Amino acid sequence: MGSMRVEQFAAIRFDWQRNQMSVRALSEKYGVHRRTVRQAICSPVPPGRRTPARRSPVLDQVRGLIDEMLRDDLAAPRKQQHTGQRVFERLIDEHDARVSYSYVTKYVRERRPQIAAEAREQAGTMAGFVPQAKVPAAEAEVDFGEVTVRLAGKLTRCFMFAFRMSYSGKSVHRVYACQAQEAFLEGHAEAFSVIGGLPRVHVRYDNLSPAVARVLTGRQRAETSRWLAFRAHYGFEAFYCAPGREGAHEKGGIEGEIGRFRRRWLVPVPKVSSLAELNARLAQADAEEDARHIDQRLVTVGAGFAAEAPLLLPLPADAFDCAVTCWARADRYARISVGRCRYSVPARLIDRRVRVALSANQVEVFDGAARVAVHPRLTVAGDEHLELDHYLEILARKPGALPGAAALAQARAAGSFTPVHEAFWAAARSRHGDGPGTRALIEVLLLHRRLPAAAVTAGIAAALAAGSSSPDVVAIEARKHLAGAAVQEAAVPRRSRAAVVTLQARQAAAALPADTRPAPSVAGYDQLLTRRPASAGRIR
Repeated sequence: MGSMRVEQFAAIRFDWQRNQMSVRALSEKYGVHRRTVRQAICSPVPPGRRTPARRSPVLDQVRGLIDEMLRDDLAAPRKQQHTGQRVFERLIDEHDARVSYSYVTKYVRERRPQIAAEAREQAGTMAGFVPQAKVPAAEAEVDFGEVTVRLAGKLTRCFMFAFRMSYSGKSVHRVYACQAQEAFLEGHAEAFSVIGGLPRVHVRYDNLSPAVARVLTGRQRAETSRWLAFRAHYGFEAFYCAPGREGAHEKGGIEGEIGRFRRRWLVPVPKVSSLAELNARLAQADAEEDARHIDQRLVTVGAGFAAEAPLLLPLPADAFDCAVTCWARADRYARISVGRCRYSVPARLIDRRVRVALSANQVEVFDGAARVAVHPRLTVAGDEHLELDHYLEILARKPGALPGAAALAQARAAGSFTPVHEAFWAAARSRHGDGPGTRALIEVLLLHRRLPAAAVTAGIAAALAAGSSSPDVVAIEARKHLAGAAVQEAAVPRRSRAAVVTLQARQAAAALPADTRPAPSVAGYDQLLTRRPASAGRIR
């Protein structure tokens, strides 16, 4: 209905009511048919324009076939239902129909929801949602979502664990290298620690494999043993939604939360050196989210959570060990295989079995009770993470293997093998040759096991500045740097790096009592100078 027609109808009605003009006069004045004048007299609102129904004789012949295909889709999986393209293809191939593609796709688009509504009406049900009343501290929801992270310069597919309190909307988000059971458990432990308690009624889940071993009838589930032990440790109940799309609305809050949080805080793709750095950012983001207003709520997320926080169940006194323990044997390359990825171990453990503690983002290797290696957890099958330090004993025997070593390439990429190390290696090879020069570098790298990396790097720089490529000089200079740093931390005043600290200055700095002892003297040794040997005048 156009505004011009409304204005015209209003003008006609005014002239008819106030000026008592006839239908003929009004028709001539406004240049419209007398039928239009009568419509304006009867109603101030112009009638809607009627679009004539256009017949499609060819399409009418195949309507029944299309409806039959769409009704079959009601029982088919969502990803295997007919598209407009597929309906058109079947009409051509199976029924030799001569129909227009655009008419078929338009009919499918309009007819599909009608057929779904007819099926619901026959079943006595209607689509829609029922508003729910949320009780403070009663329920929470959990789910995983995929995210992409530029991790150490490489695009990596990771998984975001999301925990959301249903009443306040308070959420906790953490990103893990996988969505295995250890990540599932660690996410819960972190979320419970952040909110400071447990929901009083239950936590809602779909049928995630870390928790559900088998779906039984109704709401019954066969839970995994470790998940059951975790729930028993913390003392909370689990509510499992119906499988598939039918149960998605039962935890709709977390379904929308993952997408919203990902768009808000993970766009553009975050660039981090480790997942620990990313999770520190997400923890800050969760804290900032407390000031957010959820649609149609009067208070902020933080204010709502402040009301339900005192009502949460208390946490247990002891933490639950979420890591998975497994055993692996080191191969001849000093590597163990865990989850189709390889990690290095000290060379002395070749051909020995070691204990591995596998957590969501970390792999720890133990020899007995001693932890001998720590690696970030890898995600791509076939990847390997190698530490150069684990191969030093082998390289001392085979120095020629160092230039092409994969562990050296990874150390360079990570920045632990610095340009200072490169300069020392070049100087040592130039002075002593490739083999002895590489062995000298290996001795310097072994110093990292006893001294901090900063001290060793400073020792290398000092030795190079003095024109030396001796590992002993590097060790001496590194210890001098470490001792100087310790003195500076103790706030002992020093005039310069090479200044001599006298006893009086040390006494003044440390507020020691006065030294009343006599000054040392060498007078007692003067009698040795009275007799000189016959050979004293010769220089040897």
